Amino acid sequence: MAVTRETLLQIGRIYAEQAALDLPRGREIVARWPDADIVPVDSHWRIPELHGDERNVARWTRIKTEALVLGVKKSVATRLNGRSADFIAPSASNGCAMACAYCYVPRRKGYSNPVTVFANIEQIHRHLARHIAAQGPKTEPNQCDPDSWVYDIGENGDCSVDAMISDNVRDLCDLFRMSPSAKASFATKFVNPDLLDWDPAGRSRIRFSLMPHETARVTDLRTSPIAERIRAVNDFVEAGWEVHVNFSPVILTPTWLRDWADLFDQIDDVLTDRAKAQLACEVIFLTHNQALHEVNLGWHPKAEELLWAPAIQEPKRSQNGAENVRYRHPLKSDSVAALTTLIRRKLPYCRVRYAF
Repeated sequence: MAVTRETLLQIGRIYAEQAALDLPRGREIVARWPDADIVPVDSHWRIPELHGDERNVARWTRIKTEALVLGVKKSVATRLNGRSADFIAPSASNGCAMACAYCYVPRRKGYSNPVTVFANIEQIHRHLARHIAAQGPKTEPNQCDPDSWVYDIGENGDCSVDAMISDNVRDLCDLFRMSPSAKASFATKFVNPDLLDWDPAGRSRIRFSLMPHETARVTDLRTSPIAERIRAVNDFVEAGWEVHVNFSPVILTPTWLRDWADLFDQIDDVLTDRAKAQLACEVIFLTHNQALHEVNLGWHPKAEELLWAPAIQEPKRSQNGAENVRYRHPLKSDSVAALTTLIRRKLPYCRVRYAF
């Protein structure tokens, strides 16, 4: 069954901070689901029936489908990145309606983590406008972009899905459309055709996350099929978007390199010359987490057959202090080299922005 707004979002309960309900964006969102029950909460971070309760494991996808949270973002700040983007913009949301088994966001907030939308978008917008102005023109090219400062606006969610809930994402893309020295950027696993009408004028970069079909069928639940994401690259380029791809996460299955070769062949067959001419990619190998592994065993153990491989994984402490696992060195180093070599051979026009 195709993944649509109707299958992803059947909102029956909106957990809302009063401060969010008092803002225009909060009222707009509530009006989109007039039959939903409004559940008052003191904090979008502390909702026991959504976050941190192990009994929610069996209701993982139902919570994502039926619950929406409205909050006010307390800390509005931009921070340096240097990998996918020059800067990480303050998130206009947190959480996701999709259910990728490896997603890092539930590790931070707990369990299913449905979408939280921040209603103080005007405050976020003003902050970003000031930050962009303070940078001035980009005078030295880097791997993020040769000419523009790049701001990731979707670190903690999927902006293509968020755009079905509110106008937050469109407001941000409109800001960057009017900012000649900066670009918005976000990764997505959902093809939202509404975005084709936005006219971003090349100032917003959408990054479609791709992986081999058979792996995605197990790990990427409630997402657009890989073939649909590939076809969408052409449509979005024609609509004025800059379109990159994320080869992410790379999961080392017994047939992984052959599967990626098949995927690259499909990409080469489907993409137009115009799409190919502007294409670049990011390559990110799987990082997993023991706590998430244990949670996944309660709702999607089949995915863990691919994700959890202690014989070839080792501990890794992330930048935020979390204890994760990644593929062992030198296996990972050799695998990164093998995949980037394959990209150069199969997709010679696709610049590898970074790989790790």
